[in-house]
Amino acid sequence: MIDLMACPICDSQDHAPFAQKDALTVVTCRSCGFVFLAPLPQPGDSTALYDDAYAGTTAGYFAKVDKKMRRSRGRARRLRKLVAGGAPRLLDVGASGGFMVEAAREAGFAPQGIELDPKSVAFARAHYTANDFFHGTVEAYLAAHPDAAETFDIVYCAEVIEHVPDVNAFVAAIALLMKPDGRLYLTTPDIGHWRRPKDVARWDAFDPPAHCLYFDRSSLTRLLAKHGLRILRRDLALKPGLKVLVGKV
Repeated sequence: MIDLMACPICDSQDHAPFAQKDALTVVTCRSCGFVFLAPLPQPGDSTALYDDAYAGTTAGYFAKVDKKMRRSRGRARRLRKLVAGGAPRLLDVGASGGFMVEAAREAGFAPQGIELDPKSVAFARAHYTANDFFHGTVEAYLAAHPDAAETFDIVYCAEVIEHVPDVNAFVAAIALLMKPDGRLYLTTPDIGHWRRPKDVARWDAFDPPAHCLYFDRSSLTRLLAKHGLRILRRDLALKPGLKVLVGKV
């Protein structure tokens, strides 16, 4: 069981209020500066929170499928350049409607998608039938497929980590699934970005309880290091976000 009041980065319970939304309190850890929702949601709460997260796949991320596919194809082509040889394996953690998984297949990857929202999984399976999609968490995928450890050349995780209450179990599972020379491409909102509104309530990424973790470069670096990972490259983000390429230490 995780301690729902402890800082996920340094385990301290010494924190100060950062911001309030409705009855929810987001705090700053006095020891390391990490910003998170306290108490954190129970890990099982994510199942209910992300059951039909996109209004029957008609809203949010599904509103402009063509645009999503264009962006996914561009990222898949760039990631393919990182891996030599035929049919490298790519894992999309938080696959949503399957857009990146399909783009990765087109780019020459052997892809696998993982998604918690059942409606999104149903959409992906119906529209991108050449691919495989696992319904559940990355930890559950690893438990169901122990032979998948150290088999993925690329793990792709876009705008997911900020949603995860037990983020240490989440990152540990990803690290275990990566090959020793594998790469993780990770994106998440950046609370330390110079363009983040001073009034955090005006920032579209400030969304507890859905977003329960708020990273900056330092806190993300520290979390990854706990699990034997390090940032190799940080891509420019004009909007308040982190886009990092990560490898094993």
